[in-house]
Amino acid sequence: MTAPMRGVLPLLAVVSLFTQTSSTASIRQMLGDRPNMAAHPVVLDPGHPERTQVGALTWLGGVRLTSDDPVFGSFSAMLIQGDRFTLLSDYGNLVQFRMGADWRPREVSFADLPGGPGTGWEKRQRDAESMTADPATGQVWVGFEWANAIWRFDGAFSRAEAHAMPKAMRDWPTGGGPEAMLRRRDGSFLVISEDARPKDDEHSAARRGLHFAGDPTDKGREPMSFLYVPPAGYDPVDMAELPDGRVLVLNRRFSIPDLFTAKLTLIDPRRLRAGQVLRGRELATLAPPLLHDNYEALAVSQEGADTIIWIASDDNGEIWEQSLLLKFKLTL
Repeated sequence: MTAPMRGVLPLLAVVSLFTQTSSTASIRQMLGDRPNMAAHPVVLDPGHPERTQVGALTWLGGVRLTSDDPVFGSFSAMLIQGDRFTLLSDYGNLVQFRMGADWRPREVSFADLPGGPGTGWEKRQRDAESMTADPATGQVWVGFEWANAIWRFDGAFSRAEAHAMPKAMRDWPTGGGPEAMLRRRDGSFLVISEDARPKDDEHSAARRGLHFAGDPTDKGREPMSFLYVPPAGYDPVDMAELPDGRVLVLNRRFSIPDLFTAKLTLIDPRRLRAGQVLRGRELATLAPPLLHDNYEALAVSQEGADTIIWIASDDNGEIWEQSLLLKFKLTL
């Protein structure tokens, strides 16, 4: 890439972000009825392909996902169950597939969320930013920005079962709502806002979080409040639970000239108390010269005794961003 082009792309990215913010009432785009997807191998450090370590993460491989469908991409959340992947876009589109050690997608399917705030004709009415599931029942919960709402779907995404607009989330910013959501193994839920901050100066860098003792779509369920402090300059975008009950938080930053960078942090909510301030321990940073993009989705799986970390990116529908799916082993 030439030096002039390096200067142009960040400017275009800024223009694009402002355009997206101002066009949230635009008609929502949906995937077509001919599902297809290809996976192209990528390396962690293009300048040093042999590199495999970044902080507490060991690189196991990754791919750039592409499709002939022009709506493909913009993934903001994901679920992984065995070799079954579900990617959810901030247009409310679903991409599901199976993929094994050969990194070749199989049984690719496209679908649309069967419900959500509003009619679904406008993008902001399906601006899905977070997703979590109950492995026992298959039920899935999705967090929507703009409406600051949580919806529950059946495991096949064939119908919406329940929804709520929790009172504690109603004053969260419309563009910075339930960005990170997690159903824990004990059946409780954690939700962290991307940009809702406490009003006191002492905790101005923190983000507001909620702990629900059970299903947040149950009417009348009141959550407990807490705070999460992300790394300076970063915003929380997703969460995933480790086998021991601690929680990983994916944090993202937009800046010039690097565009998007990410930090993975570790918090311990196992004895969470009302009003508690959680500060994450930094585990890894994905920034130049490493492969970096708008990482928004995080998932944890197990392969034998190894804890596997999956990270996916939202390409914002832009040609200079990518839909990446990365795999690491966690070492703590």
